[in-house]
Amino acid sequence: MRKVAILGVGQTKISEHWGMSLKELAAEAIFAALEDAGRSSIDGLFIGNMLSGSLNKQENLGVLLPDWAGLTPVEGVKIETACSSGGSAIRTGLIAVASGELDSALVVGVEKMSDAKLLETTSALATAADADYETAHGLSFVALNALIMQRYLHEYNWNHADFAPFSVVAHQNGVRNPNARLQTKITEQEYQDSRMIAKPINLLDASPIGDGAAAVVLVAADEFQNNGNSNLVHILASAAATDTLSIHDRKDPLWLSASEISARRAYSQAGIQPEDIDLFELHDAFTIMSALSLEACGFAPRGQGPRMGQDGDIAPFGKLPISTFGGLKARGHPVGATGVYQIVELVKQLRGEAGKNQVDRAHIGMAQNIGGSGATAVTHILQGI
Repeated sequence: MRKVAILGVGQTKISEHWGMSLKELAAEAIFAALEDAGRSSIDGLFIGNMLSGSLNKQENLGVLLPDWAGLTPVEGVKIETACSSGGSAIRTGLIAVASGELDSALVVGVEKMSDAKLLETTSALATAADADYETAHGLSFVALNALIMQRYLHEYNWNHADFAPFSVVAHQNGVRNPNARLQTKITEQEYQDSRMIAKPINLLDASPIGDGAAAVVLVAADEFQNNGNSNLVHILASAAATDTLSIHDRKDPLWLSASEISARRAYSQAGIQPEDIDLFELHDAFTIMSALSLEACGFAPRGQGPRMGQDGDIAPFGKLPISTFGGLKARGHPVGATGVYQIVELVKQLRGEAGKNQVDRAHIGMAQNIGGSGATAVTHILQGI
């Protein structure tokens, strides 16, 4: 298998893009990534998207997007693994290039969520849960995560207020990201006073949805490294794993098994340990997922994820900076695009192009994109030159 690197990246601001269609959003990110890579064509287009059929009444994105972007007759495929669709699309494109089947691939994650009514969007997102045993009983993803968080507080004797640093740090980082959905700081008191959604999860525990697209250009690393390209970022590892779809079927509802397994496989591929990671773009759809991810990926002992927030370890100049551009919490969570945004942001950090969000001595970064309530986890480890 050939080594694969990222040559170009592009993204749109996450917002309510009333005047843009799904294909227009995707094209903006595609053109930005191609320009960054110095290319006008690619061999394959892989699209991460979850909700185009239900919310936009549009499928067949594998043809729609290359057609609109002027890339036909390139191969085009839509990849869907719920909220981890972006990460899965990255992995699919990587495998195509690594195998030698394609010499280059462009991966774009795109989601257009704000045009639909809130109830319609909530119902569409719930299709990522178990339709028979969760969704049919009225359990939304907020409710599912609330159940997990309630149990976590009980088992490990934490208070809800102890999770505030996850949101506070994300918002601090989002202020410095012009592409973020939310660009306002919050205090711990504002976090505690926020409106309750599903006890114990309040509004500031949860990430906002939005419209957005992000894209990366993947190439064979050796070919471009020999040309002395300083923008190249190497992909050291790519791994994915699954758990049960419904939470009640898991042996332990407080452990993200898919996250643990995919991270362990990624560490093995890269030949590194958790302590070698300089920054981590985790899937902070809810604050409880931040704590569980840190534990499953080996950064914190079981039941001690919130301690990293309390001790300042997750801050930009902490032991393990997370959500360095705001994460899902402040950057926003256009679900099918989120995994690609994570990779774009890692590339920016590893190139030293993160501006005011730059992490000192960022050399190796990890991103983990999660689908469902921990049902799918896709982990990538990247290294700058």
